[in-house]
Formats: sequence, C-alpha cells, structure tokens
Amino acid sequence: MSGEEVLGRRALSRALLARQHLLTRTTATPAAMIRHLGGLQAQAAPQPPYLGLLARLDGFAPDALGELIEGRQVVRIALQRGTIHLVTAEDCRTLRPLLQPVLDQALRSNFGKWLTGLDLDALAAEARTLVEEEPRTFQRLGADLAATRPGRDPAALAQAARCLLPLVQVPPRGLWGRGGPAAHTTAEAWLGRPLDPAPSLDDLALRYLAAFGPATAADLQKWCGLTRLAPVLKRLAPGLVTFRDEQGRLLYDLPDAPRPDPDTPAPVRLIAPFDNLLLSHADRTRVLPEEYRKRVMTQNGIVFGSLLVDGLVAGAWELSEERGGGWAVTVRPFAPTARADRRAAGEEAERVLAFAGGGGSVRFEDPA
Repeated sequence: MSGEEVLGRRALSRALLARQHLLTRTTATPAAMIRHLGGLQAQAAPQPPYLGLLARLDGFAPDALGELIEGRQVVRIALQRGTIHLVTAEDCRTLRPLLQPVLDQALRSNFGKWLTGLDLDALAAEARTLVEEEPRTFQRLGADLAATRPGRDPAALAQAARCLLPLVQVPPRGLWGRGGPAAHTTAEAWLGRPLDPAPSLDDLALRYLAAFGPATAADLQKWCGLTRLAPVLKRLAPGLVTFRDEQGRLLYDLPDAPRPDPDTPAPVRLIAPFDNLLLSHADRTRVLPEEYRKRVMTQNGIVFGSLLVDGLVAGAWELSEERGGGWAVTVRPFAPTARADRRAAGEEAERVLAFAGGGGSVRFEDPA
C-alpha cells in the first residue's frame, strides 16, 4: 500500500456533490453548467436535462434552456456511453470525435451481423446527403437507405448512420412543453462548423475530474465509455494529486478541486432521471447504496429520479402530468424518513412544481 491519503465514501460523496453544485446551488448560466458537467444525459425527452439543471441552478426557468436549444448553442447528440447527451456546441465539436470508438463498438455489438458485407463509407455518405437535405427521423432515414439496399434491415441502416455520423436531434425535440419527433441532421450542417480535427483526451480526463473526481481510471472509463484510459491519467499524474479509496484503489484529482470536510451537511435534493451523478463511476456507492441500486436502475436501462438525503440516494421520485391538467410530484422513500428530511423533500417537490408551471400536488408514498 502506498502512502496516499485514504478517502472514505463520505468524503468522496461530499467532493462529488460539491462539484455537481448539489451542496449549494449556483447562479451560473445554464450553458456554463452544461459545459462544466460535460453534458447532461438526455435520452428521455424532455425532462431529464431540465430537471438536472433545476437541481443545480438558482433562478432557472424552462425558456432559458429552450432558447439555447433553438439558438443552436446546445445540441442533443449521442456521446458518452453511446447515449444521447445535451452538450454545448463546442463540446459537440470536440467530444463527438473523441467518442467515435464508443459508437463504433456499439455498432459492431448491436448491428454487426445485419451490416456484414455493406459498404459503410457509401452508406455514411448517402445518409449525410439525406439528413443535410432535410432532417429525418430514423424511421424515415432507414427506409430511404433501404430503398437503395434491397433486403437490408432499415432499422440497422439507420443505426449505422447514427454511429458513423455526428447526428444531432433538431428542435422542437427536447423543448419543454412542446417536444416533437427525433429528427436528425449532421452537427456540421446544424452548427455551420466542422468537428474538431485534433480533440484532446487529456482535456477530457481533466474535465471529468473537475466535475466527478476524485476518481479512478475505471470511473473515467465508465463515464465516457472509452477503454484503456489509465495511461492518460498516469501521463497527467505529475500535475494531479492522488489518494486511495477504502478498497485501496488509486484516485486521481485536480489539486485545487473542492474536497469538503466529510461532515459538511448535504441538503435534500431531487436528482433528475438519468442524471450522470449516478452513472459516472464504476463504484457508485459514493452516492448510491448498493441495496438501492436496482430500485433506481432497471434491467431495461431506465434510471428513475432519485431522492438524495444526507448525500445518498434514499428514494425515488417522478414528475407526471395529471389527466385534468397540472402536474404531480410523487416521492417514494425507500425507508422511513426523518420529519425534517420529509419536509425538505416536500419543499424541493414544490420547487419542481413551480418550475413545471405551478399548480399540482405533492404526494409521498409509504416505504415498501
């Protein structure tokens, strides 16, 4: 065992929450927060990124993000782990080429047998022409590509285009209160600029640590989906500080990044569905107790909104539209909750209702 300081789970929890602005909300702009976080997972439209920003920002309103989406300052595109993320335009240009290997692997694993013998370069070129001519849903794109490739599966062809090209989802997809089909064009056409020809893995690693550290190489890989990143952190190590976790694993961190006292109070928070707070470490127990993991992460890939109490997941929650209009926030604690924590959760739920448009109800379900 080396002489590095050992950081327990509570210390790692407080460091993560501080960097995620979940100890204290900030008045930073939505664009600045999206960049700091390296994007927000946006697989399900439109709630997760909006609710993710609401948990972290004071004074945040839906239009503040909608204007960024319609103004092409932020975009929805497949990135980390091959999932749709909402990122700034600049991060789209740098992260997408860096994460191309993640998309390549997904294509081989999920659709390789349907694409055997196919000229993928020709498919990508034709798909680019089609979506730059007019944004297309995957259903339409697959049908168009299959028209010149008889016998090929349209869905596989559309997914091949998704992996081969930097396809962004155009509005109204992802807009609060509006929404629309997931229609795609290329990032280059949408942003009017090429992708970064020389993106930096070193920068990717440093930005990850700024938002999610202290962390292991396995954590970094879990967040982005790339492999063999230990040499990157080892190369950067002279400019970093290192620690060990309670299992003896080597943790890297930025020297000046916040690492609050483990006894720092952590307020009750309602964490968005699919929030990267829960998805960006190989060992999630710094915020997600193992006994609750299957209650917030389902086998089919759904990640529920999470109730955070004292820095740890202690329940689930959801925002839903009522049949007669209005909204409801339902909070489901996993264990009996202290009166002060229940009151704080209710205040957070009321904050969500106000964000969604006012009116509605807050409901607490008894622990199962």
